[in-house]
Amino acid sequence: MKKRTLSLLIVLMMVLTFGLTGCGGGDTDTEEPSGDQAEALKIVLLLNGTLGDKSFFDSADNGLKMVQEKYGDSVETKTIEMTYDETKWQPTLQDISDEDWDIIIVGTWQMQEMLQEIAPMYPEKKYIIFDTSVDYENFDLGNVYSINYKQNEGSFLAGALAAKVTNSDMELANAEKRIGFLGGMDIPVINDFLVGYIQGAQYVDEDIKVEISYIGNFDDSAKGKELALAQYGMGADIGFNVAGQAGLGQLDAAKEQGKYAIGVDSDQALLFADSDPEKANLIVTSMLKRVDNSIVRAIDMHFEGTLPYGTAENLGFAEGAVGLADNEYFNTLVSDDVRGELQEIQEMIINGEITVNSAIGMSTEEINEIKDSVKE
Repeated sequence: MKKRTLSLLIVLMMVLTFGLTGCGGGDTDTEEPSGDQAEALKIVLLLNGTLGDKSFFDSADNGLKMVQEKYGDSVETKTIEMTYDETKWQPTLQDISDEDWDIIIVGTWQMQEMLQEIAPMYPEKKYIIFDTSVDYENFDLGNVYSINYKQNEGSFLAGALAAKVTNSDMELANAEKRIGFLGGMDIPVINDFLVGYIQGAQYVDEDIKVEISYIGNFDDSAKGKELALAQYGMGADIGFNVAGQAGLGQLDAAKEQGKYAIGVDSDQALLFADSDPEKANLIVTSMLKRVDNSIVRAIDMHFEGTLPYGTAENLGFAEGAVGLADNEYFNTLVSDDVRGELQEIQEMIINGEITVNSAIGMSTEEINEIKDSVKE
């Protein structure tokens, strides 16, 4: 009897001792770090190009800088320029995925297939791709969030403005109802700009003519200038460049010819305000594709736990993802009446009174029909 009592006491002491140490150990192991103990969220941006385009890639980099400024020590950020050498893109994405980055950001349709191949290999990583969407139906991409932009909406306003300019008595406007469009490549996302631009111009003047050229890439600014000079030579008094770094050639052509231009992605007038004020004074506005805002929005939602990985979103005026640059040049060159009309058009697009056509999903024949509608 005494032996049984002693045995029970020993067992009871062991249970109590194990319970106390087990609970204490469990609390230590599962406690989430907070405050200074929390590890910084590591975010890397891979550019399939270089900085300095004063457009698309600079906007993406600015978004990462905005994230760093907003979250401070809670994030660690880095931008990597992979250059325009396509052979470097996939190996770099693979190498970065092997490292300890939490979120890997890439952009453009040129990175789509590579991401579809690599992202499923790293299910613990999160990926963001902007300006295109991955194929969620045929690939296991629950860790990828895609951002598409309603560039057709912003370009509708750019086209309406261009039509207003060419029909105005502005100093550098001529008597011809002719405007220009300079695209990087003949691809759906660039044609989405074009379709919106033409529709916006025709909304103002159904007889408008549009000179359309494609450079064939996004980095040859010399060719961009050559094509833009040809457009100005054909009678266009304002042109819209949608070609990244190559589109800077159009701004050079505008300066050389004394014509107006519309920038793209970033506020290109402000970017040249100090280095080339003569050029800046010819950029009536820029159609902003706010890659920067969309990246900040995505990281905000990631922290909130609401970013819908495994899906694509289309962002437009309502999300602050597109719009016209409102700066001193816009306010000086464009009359109060025209600026007011453009604001009204934007509100009509937001509330659905104006439906802007999109080249995404259009056939080649449909796009060519739209192009033909603004030819001689």
